[in-house]
Amino acid sequence: MTAAPSPEVLRAPLVVEFPFTRSLGPVQSAFLTGLRERVVLGVRGGDGRVIVPPVEYDPVTAEEIRELVEVAPTGTVTTWAWNPSPRRDQPLDRPFAWVLVKLDGADTSLLHALDASGPDSVHTGMRVRIRWAEDRTGAITDIACFEPYEGGESRQPAPHSGEFADAVTGIVAPARLDYTYSPGRAQSAYINALSARKTVGERCPSCRKVYVPPRGACPTCGVATVERVEVGPAGTVTTYCIVNIKARNLDIEVPYVYAHIALDGAGLALHGRIGGIPYDQVRMGLRVEPVWTEGGRYPDHYRPTGEADADYETYKELI
Repeated sequence: MTAAPSPEVLRAPLVVEFPFTRSLGPVQSAFLTGLRERVVLGVRGGDGRVIVPPVEYDPVTAEEIRELVEVAPTGTVTTWAWNPSPRRDQPLDRPFAWVLVKLDGADTSLLHALDASGPDSVHTGMRVRIRWAEDRTGAITDIACFEPYEGGESRQPAPHSGEFADAVTGIVAPARLDYTYSPGRAQSAYINALSARKTVGERCPSCRKVYVPPRGACPTCGVATVERVEVGPAGTVTTYCIVNIKARNLDIEVPYVYAHIALDGAGLALHGRIGGIPYDQVRMGLRVEPVWTEGGRYPDHYRPTGEADADYETYKELI
């Protein structure tokens, strides 16, 4: 229970990725289905403005709006920014400009990519037109990008029913975040201790609460924590949930139990999976211990110790 020298701070690349599925209302359905058919639709607001991309509620009055109009695939750049280093899944794999384009017949601007030879070839007020994707599915990516266009304004907005055969009613948008995570001094020490099959927290010098995992500071007292304290290895289930939906890339059969576990000596509970017992026999107060796999850097799960259940009074403050 002494302050130890700081270990090397850990860093690791992490990816958070999931598919976002949403249904479409009549306005967005018409807009995306229209793109599939090379038709650009906007919606007329209560003040007469044509809004592209269309919205379902008036940004001024908040009233529902449904009056669809067709605008031109040509327009004018209102502002822009050069992107010299495109990232993964951006519209073009070479340097391009992000542009706001007010399509002919629209009163608002649409954000997309402009395929241009360089920043010197882009300027506010330049005329552009849509370059349609060869394969269109009813998504914003049906607009492959914009390209320079020498013509003038081509049309005024015209009423449109918004009706198409085989309308798009829902989309799946992949969401992904790539970043480098650094757990900091306190959690680096915690992770390094786990690889030695020890669980280490840090004690607040003011309130004496032991934080596991440690945070480097006490959120209650606002002071730094440096005193390391080994806790556990056994602990008490304070609360739990039964998981019935199998997660992708997680090789655990459902149903299984995930629980908050107050390790002996810790001032708050951490979470872990409970194994070695039928899921319907897990309960509050169950005494558990960690199970390590060979070469594992953290407990695979927690199993019952065989001790009598802990009295509620001993862990009620940790729920």
